Amino acid sequence: MAGGLVALFDDVAVLARAAAASVDDIGAAAGRASVKAAGVVVDDTAVTPQYVHGLAAERELPIIRRIAVGSLRNKLLIILPAILLLSQFLPFLLTPILMIGGAYLCYEGAEKVWHKLSGHSEAHASVEQALPDEKTIVSGAVRTDFILSAEIMVISLNEVAAEAFVSRAIILAVVAVGITILVYGVVGLIVKMDDVGLSLSQRPGKGISRFGHGLVKAMPRLLTALTVVGTAAMLWVGGHILLVGSDELGLHVVYGAVHHLEELAHDATGALGGVVGWLVNTVASALVGLLVGALIVLVMNLTVHRRRKASSASH
Repeated sequence: MAGGLVALFDDVAVLARAAAASVDDIGAAAGRASVKAAGVVVDDTAVTPQYVHGLAAERELPIIRRIAVGSLRNKLLIILPAILLLSQFLPFLLTPILMIGGAYLCYEGAEKVWHKLSGHSEAHASVEQALPDEKTIVSGAVRTDFILSAEIMVISLNEVAAEAFVSRAIILAVVAVGITILVYGVVGLIVKMDDVGLSLSQRPGKGISRFGHGLVKAMPRLLTALTVVGTAAMLWVGGHILLVGSDELGLHVVYGAVHHLEELAHDATGALGGVVGWLVNTVASALVGLLVGALIVLVMNLTVHRRRKASSASH
């Protein structure tokens, strides 16, 4: 009896260690997958605060909460089942689909650069002075989030494609929940930071008041910096996806050239070789992303956008 009990405890201990190792593996895989999706996450974080710009302060967090719920619904109920089925039954489509998403990221990043250089962003902002109702704001943000969420999930799936089906499902669910909490938690902090700064600026004490004024002044600069970083990240991630995807499909020329430059930079810079090599790869990926995105922007301006302008003018 005692021997059987000891054996039972041993079995329980083995199962507990296996479960703990499995949890560790899932956590590590989720972390790796999340890092690969960092470019889209930064852009998502940079884009979302714009949806509550100009609204009453007391409505900012409720709207962000509604957008976050919509984002989580997108990831868990629509995107996750779709990409799991795809990875299980049509895995050969993952690379082309990922490249299509990468091309879209390049287009989005290049379009932002084009709007900034051409001054269209200021004109666009002046047209949207009248704020829509909250339902329209939330639905528009959730639609945009769907595209970004799909990119996050597909990029993450690409990192765990070799895992078993159940492990893939758990890892991607962890990524979906974790990234949603991270993005919208940070967004909530960003949009309320000016209110915090304003409150601190009105408190007694010269140091606290000065710090509050500093927060209020810093927020526009922070949002601008996030937009720049988000755009650069989109071009980098999109370009890198296209480079790696083209190599996997048998088109080795461009990827091989970038990899060769990376190795040369790595070998020429000694102890800093790892960092310098990564920077070379990142800059090259971003340039590829900018080039591909600029070509798509040109095609869109000559076709879809031109037809829209002609249709608007006729009406």
